[in-house]
Amino acid sequence: MSDPRSLEPSDPPHATGTDRVKRGLADMLKGGVIMDVVTAEQARVAEAAGAVAVMALERVPADIRADGGVARMSDPEVINAIQDAVSIPVMAKVRIGHLVEAQVVQALDVDYIDESEVLTPADEAHHIDKHAFEVPFVCGATDLGEALRRIREGAAMVRSKGEAGTGNVVEATRHMRAIGDGIRWLAGLPREERYAAAKQLGAPVDLVEEVAETGRLPVVLFTAGGIATPADAAFMMQLGADGVFVGSGIFKSAEPERRAQAIVAATTSYDDPDVVAKASRGLGTAMVGIEVDADPGAERLADRGW
Repeated sequence: MSDPRSLEPSDPPHATGTDRVKRGLADMLKGGVIMDVVTAEQARVAEAAGAVAVMALERVPADIRADGGVARMSDPEVINAIQDAVSIPVMAKVRIGHLVEAQVVQALDVDYIDESEVLTPADEAHHIDKHAFEVPFVCGATDLGEALRRIREGAAMVRSKGEAGTGNVVEATRHMRAIGDGIRWLAGLPREERYAAAKQLGAPVDLVEEVAETGRLPVVLFTAGGIATPADAAFMMQLGADGVFVGSGIFKSAEPERRAQAIVAATTSYDDPDVVAKASRGLGTAMVGIEVDADPGAERLADRGW
């Protein structure tokens, strides 16, 4: 049986920018690690370590969190320098709802656009209509309803949000479990109860039906936000992630090159404790994490979006 995530029977064989093509591109990254980078040199390190893609940023999430203020799309010069440095796909973040930032990074020929809660939202009511773009989008979600709303808007990849820039995997765990629990709940519902479930989730009925029938999202599901160690990455994969985004966890650690290679190895062999143990040895100091719950004034990036 064909993979339902790539099925769009009406697509002509060589169409571009269709849901089928966008989802197929995202599907090619399954099993891999996507790393945040802020310079061309970091992008080369990520590629050499085995990253399947890089995310071009001006600042990694830990610095965005520490600096405060408004976080925006990266300088096109930064994105172009990173594109010139590597042969793997390059992603770029835009603010939630900021369709012009998305137009700009599409004009730069990035491979994916991340409509990201890590940046300061530009629109408090609307996400970008992603069907209007040729470039595939990735969006964050904390639960199944949010994931399905982003897919209906045109997202070709969903990532659990986690809590970016903390080095604390607990929120990523919460969101991966919430999405997985939602899928399993739908799969067990009688057909007549799916309409009420769609209303409860705030999600389109046809997508709810699709998830209930297939037992999976119609796009790939990556995880993000707080992954800092090889064991974190393997843990998320065992919870059902198709791949891993690593932000501050690599280039805020003591030995980025070794940690990048180790997280790639652990992601690839996530179900082999011997490999994960070997990858975890002698990596030096991990990034200094923070416990958001311990600081009542701390802003939760995962609460952005809806």
